[in-house]
Amino acid sequence: MAVMSIGKAWEETVAFVARERSLLFPVALLFVALPGLIVQEMTPPELASWTMKDAFPDVPVSFWLAVLLGVILIWFGSLTLFALALRPGISVQEALRLSLARLPVLLGTALLVVGLLGAAITVAAIVVVVLSLVAKPLAAALATLLGVAVGGMMLFVSVRLLLLNPVVIDGDAGVMASLRHSWALTRGHFWRLLGFILILTLLSAIVGSAAQAIFGVIGGLVGGPEAARLSGGIAAAAVSTLLQVYMLVMLARLYRQAEGA
Repeated sequence: MAVMSIGKAWEETVAFVARERSLLFPVALLFVALPGLIVQEMTPPELASWTMKDAFPDVPVSFWLAVLLGVILIWFGSLTLFALALRPGISVQEALRLSLARLPVLLGTALLVVGLLGAAITVAAIVVVVLSLVAKPLAAALATLLGVAVGGMMLFVSVRLLLLNPVVIDGDAGVMASLRHSWALTRGHFWRLLGFILILTLLSAIVGSAAQAIFGVIGGLVGGPEAARLSGGIAAAAVSTLLQVYMLVMLARLYRQAEGA
């Protein structure tokens, strides 16, 4: 099993981003930040304020199609950033072409994983329903246990497949081979990768919220509530994109370590 060092990956990431920022940040802003911001602005107010206590709002199909397109564009941009991080000397045009060629494989892995998770959740839900009918007093406890189990399973799978994108963009394997390889690369590194993701997620939430609040206040003073909302959203998206660039480059470095290169 290859040694995986978060500290070494961070040092290499800082140096790489400083050297190649003129290539990385335009791609990240165009294919990661912009689609996310557009989808955010398209989100119906009733959906944005929806809680699980209320009935799910009637959202037009066009919105879900926009969300799907936004997700695909973000994945395309992520693959392009990984190509730039993993292949020294590659141009942005070459990285875009490579990302477009490998995007169907990433989409295929996503569909397969979602399908398998959906099947597992369906089977577990059926078991819980049957057990609840047999022992009605345990229905609430079983439902809670199912929720915890589903959440844990999704977290475990997401961490074990954390290196899937670099595997897809750095090779020429198909869907199943890419999934097997990315799963094998994270064997023995689950807790280290989980800690890495949790720290970055917490940092992103704190810094993004602070940027949104600060620029929201400034925008509100200049143009009122609507300007406050828009400026805050743009600031949060910009900060999130900055952190994502560092995260993706770090994952590329961790992938190289896991490969033993």
